[in-house]
Amino acid sequence: MNKDFILYTVKNQKLNITTYGYENRNTAPCIIYVHGFKGFKDWGFVPYTGEYLASIGYFVITFNFSHNGVGDSLTEFTQLDKFAENTFSMEIDELSEIIEGYQFGFFDNDAVNKIGLIGHSRGGAISLIASRKTKAVDAIALWASVSNLDRYSERQKEKWKKEGVFEVLNTRTKQVMKLNVTLLEDIEKHKDKKLSLEKALKYFKKPLLIAHGDQDLAVPVSEANQLYKWSHKKLTKMLKIPAAGHTFGAVHPFEGSNPKLEQLLETTELFLRKNLIEE
Repeated sequence: MNKDFILYTVKNQKLNITTYGYENRNTAPCIIYVHGFKGFKDWGFVPYTGEYLASIGYFVITFNFSHNGVGDSLTEFTQLDKFAENTFSMEIDELSEIIEGYQFGFFDNDAVNKIGLIGHSRGGAISLIASRKTKAVDAIALWASVSNLDRYSERQKEKWKKEGVFEVLNTRTKQVMKLNVTLLEDIEKHKDKKLSLEKALKYFKKPLLIAHGDQDLAVPVSEANQLYKWSHKKLTKMLKIPAAGHTFGAVHPFEGSNPKLEQLLETTELFLRKNLIEE
């Protein structure tokens, strides 16, 4: 059974949420899926992932960050003004509030079980950093995660500061999506401390899965290698999927699963079961 929720953050930002396996909320671990840049909870493989994990018995939470650009249409970028104002720090705070919401029964749950995160692309970085902040996360699966949130050259930054915005083309929708200088200010202020993935991994001494396609053109597999280098090796599992790209063969709108995605899901579920149920 699926059930939708709306959570208003302490800053009165609206988070659209869809849960899967609602009937499992009191009896099973909670899995929170964290989307990445230009991602959203109804993109491609996300609902399929929610249904997959729910059918096995998990309680799954998927949600949209308040400034991801997708409003109540749920599948279209209709809030480009909000997209422009987004920051990494805002996403970290919002994921922390989702986790706290589960802990305090926001999802009509009377019980609180173990918590696992699945973070795709930039969502992997946000998951790691938020887990350091809340201390409540028991395991994390990183799917095609970035290893560095400071992804802009000095030349790009100089132009960004001069023009006040950085433009990004969404190749799927053909929209030009702007980022205000507030994102750059967030990076420069916090890149060596709060936004450092190296520091986050140093403090994350819990089970970690790093899954990456070896043909990922958006986030090279070298970033997975870097994350593994920083991780606690006895607690970390690495999965490299041959011939897989950034979305493991899935597209939006979703056209069905494939062997690469199934390998990712099966390995992730085994990792979650071992560390959230069997432990």
